[in-house]
Amino acid sequence: MEPPALPALDLVPLLDQVLMHFVLVVRIGAFLVAAPFLGARYVPVQVRIVLSFALALPLWGRVPLPPPDQIASLGAVPMIAGELVLGLAAGSVLTILFSAAALAGDRIANTAGLGFAAQFDPSAGGQTPVISQLFTFGLMMVFVTSDGHLAALRIVLDSYASHPPGSPINLSLLAAGIESGARMFALGLMLSLPVMGLLVLVNVAVGVLTRSAPQFNVFSFGFPLTMAATVLMLYVSAPHLGHGFRLLTDEALLALSAVLGTAHGQ
Repeated sequence: MEPPALPALDLVPLLDQVLMHFVLVVRIGAFLVAAPFLGARYVPVQVRIVLSFALALPLWGRVPLPPPDQIASLGAVPMIAGELVLGLAAGSVLTILFSAAALAGDRIANTAGLGFAAQFDPSAGGQTPVISQLFTFGLMMVFVTSDGHLAALRIVLDSYASHPPGSPINLSLLAAGIESGARMFALGLMLSLPVMGLLVLVNVAVGVLTRSAPQFNVFSFGFPLTMAATVLMLYVSAPHLGHGFRLLTDEALLALSAVLGTAHGQ
């Protein structure tokens, strides 16, 4: 008598669960790709993939999903595209608003004559002024130490409850992205205004001195004075700059909530 064969494993339910989990990962993965810091080039793709699958685990059994047969059909293409658009829009809003710090540093550096002091920025993929990189690092530290990254991820995860996969997306999502671009320039001006105001006064004073006393060379007298005033003003305004970074992170989180609420049609 032949011994009984081992029972075969039914992998179809397992594949269905993997397919449904993939639908949950799409929005989170798109957000991580477009979000600041995690979406930078120096972050390996493997880290984003593992983090996306890990963050989607708490959503199991809490988010209504279409049946596996519908997900495996061509009819699921609009649903997947909608998840990609929603995740990319949410991450892009944070990236645009966080660019206000780099914009403020760039304006200060060019006005102070420190635009030549540039280094390669791996996140931007090019040469950026050192002051701009310092502002970006300062914003990153404020954002992480105030648990802003956890709040952003919580907002994205909570969006599954009000807007599950397959729900229609409001077309006014584009208007929210344009508004965030306008706010980027306003916030960049707010961060750079104290130093820029002092530099305008210094340049006016240097212009009056060189006009009244031509023996004062602009490059030998005005350039060191401008750099010294810039460094001194950055040192004096550092506490207020940290407060400005905190306001920037708060407004970025509010904009993220508004974008996801706009996408839900609320």
